[in-house]
Formats: sequence, C-alpha cells, structure tokens
Amino acid sequence: MCWIRPLEVGQSHALGEEVTVTLLDSNHCPGSVMFLFEGAFGTILYTGDFRYTGAMQHEPALRGRRIDRLYLDNTHCRLRQPLPSRHCATRQAARLIRAHPSHHVVVGVYSLGKEALLVDLAVEFGTWVVVSPSRLEQMRLLELPNVFTAEEGAGWIRAVDVAEIRWDTLVSWNTLHPTIAILPTGRPVKVTHPNIYPIPYSDHSSFSELCEFVKWLRPCSIIPIIRDNMCQVYFQKYLSSDHQALPDLRIPKPVQESLQQQSKTKTQRTVCQQALFKRRSVSQGVVYESPEKYTEESDGSRGIKVPQQNFCESAFCAKEGCTGCHASKEKGKEELSGEQSGAAIAPGAVRQLPVSDEHVPSHWLAKIGLV
Repeated sequence: MCWIRPLEVGQSHALGEEVTVTLLDSNHCPGSVMFLFEGAFGTILYTGDFRYTGAMQHEPALRGRRIDRLYLDNTHCRLRQPLPSRHCATRQAARLIRAHPSHHVVVGVYSLGKEALLVDLAVEFGTWVVVSPSRLEQMRLLELPNVFTAEEGAGWIRAVDVAEIRWDTLVSWNTLHPTIAILPTGRPVKVTHPNIYPIPYSDHSSFSELCEFVKWLRPCSIIPIIRDNMCQVYFQKYLSSDHQALPDLRIPKPVQESLQQQSKTKTQRTVCQQALFKRRSVSQGVVYESPEKYTEESDGSRGIKVPQQNFCESAFCAKEGCTGCHASKEKGKEELSGEQSGAAIAPGAVRQLPVSDEHVPSHWLAKIGLV
C-alpha cells in the first residue's frame, strides 16, 4: 500500500469522507505550502513557514473564507524587529558587493532556500554562481534559471553552507583572494570576522506583513507555531467576533502512539546533543543572538536612546509597491559613490548591513555605527 500521495497545489483533495485539504503556495522556499483543512472541526489554516504577499488575498480558497483556527508562522512576530522586503534586501546585497569591487563574494545558505537571492545576484552582475555538485543537481531539479555551476573559478560569487561562514574560513579565503561573506538572515548574528556582512533577507513574514495578513483574514483564533504569548496580544484586535464552539480535534490512537514515540526519541537525542555541546569549547559557524537580548542591548546598555517616532516598515521597503528602493541601477562597481563598508568590527559584535539613510530611520543607523 502506498502511503505517500502527491497533491497538486491549489486543488482541494478529500482525505477520507470527512476531511478536505487544499495546498496553497506559502512563498517561502521552493515547494513550501500552507495547508487548509476543512471538516466537522471547522476550517483550519496552517501556514507553516511563509512570507506573506498581497497576492495571497486573491487566492480563491481563502477569499471570503471563515477561518476558525489559524496556525501562524510567528518567527518575526516582534513589534521592534522591522524587516525589508526581499527585493530591498537584495538591493542591499548588491550595494555591498559594489562597495567591494575587487572581492570575491561568498553567500551562506541552508540546504534549501534563498535561491531567488542567488539568481538575482547572478543576473545583476553577469556571473555564474559556483555551488557544490549536489547543490547544482538540486538547482536543476527545481528548474531554476541556468546561472549555477559546479566549476571552480567559473564565477566570483559562491554559495556555501551557512556553517562555513566563520572566522577561520574567512581567513583562509582571504589569503587566496580578497573575499567578503554575506549572511542573508532576518535574525541578529554575532559577527566573528570584519568581512562577514549579515543582510536582513528573510523567507519569513515581517511583523507588519503578519498584521496585514491577520487583519485581512480575520480568523476566529490564532495559534502561534512558535510559542509566544505576545503573538496573541498583537493580533487580538484583528480576530473575528464570530466565535462558535468547535469540537476538539481528536487524534487517532495509532497517531498518538507514533507521536509519543517520536517525542521520546527526540528527548533522547536532545540529551545527547546537550552532552556533546558541553564538550565543545569553541562554537563554530554562525552564532545567532536572541532577538530580545539584542533589542535590550541595543536600546539600553549601549546608551542609545530610541526616539519615539511614528514610522512604519515602509521606511524599510517592507510593503509591496514601495518606490523607495526602485532608484536607477548603478552602472557598475567602479561608479560607486557611497562609503566603503569594510571597516573592521570587533569579533562578537552584532551587525547589520549598512544601507542608505533614505531607507533606514536614523536611530537604526546609530545602532550600526553609521551616524
């Protein structure tokens, strides 16, 4: 008996006689989807990892649909953590590259995701993106544009595993040729080398995008995928007042037993991982900072007083249709008129990529040392 059955995106599929599921594009990484379940338990939308876009409002399966439960990807559900759109983050990466015209560029990525960024940079600069043979095969399976190669030296932009972006590898690469590393992430990270540059490129929805999505969808209740009590507070005013009692979701006994076994295995694995972690004296690869810690340090211990300003994330071009970052293209690396961004930074400092004043509020520029 075949337990795996492929489902077409955008079509409703019957699961037995009482449940229907519809897969919707989640605008995250290639192949990622949201699940819309309908049955006696009501209507449930499980977003999984997703990046909201206004085009989702035109999705027939969601338009005018009552959503009883919304399982929401709340990765960036933090009021004081604005994110630019992916388009604007890509422009930031391009400006950084132009600021280092003689450098090779290494981009740290996970096994899946950020492919659009790599394609855009390859097209922007007219170069191949060098990847490993296995990643090249993956790109071909995804039917992405033909901008990737496994031939070393064929291009001056390379994509590597994010764990390779660390002090020792940067030192090694720079002994061969001047090299900068780009970390596309929406999370604050500890910078261990002055040539490592995080850019706020994320495949998860920004806070303002989450607000827009929930306000439009008006679900009866929200269950954050990541445990976070504040998520409920932020979106309470957008919830529908049309509540009705729904039957509890009963999990079949075989499924319960399977989940319990998985939980037991995960617990054992976690204990082993903790023991292994204690034996390591030096952390390797990318070290992410706690967003809450970063906010407190930035606003408090660093002595920076954040003025009370009424600005929205449009200053960061987070909303679609923003014209702030649609300036004319730069005509080449040699025509760069801005300042060089390669100033040394103490290891362990938290840094984001410098961007122009017109896109970023002044107090954020102060945090990254530009004013």
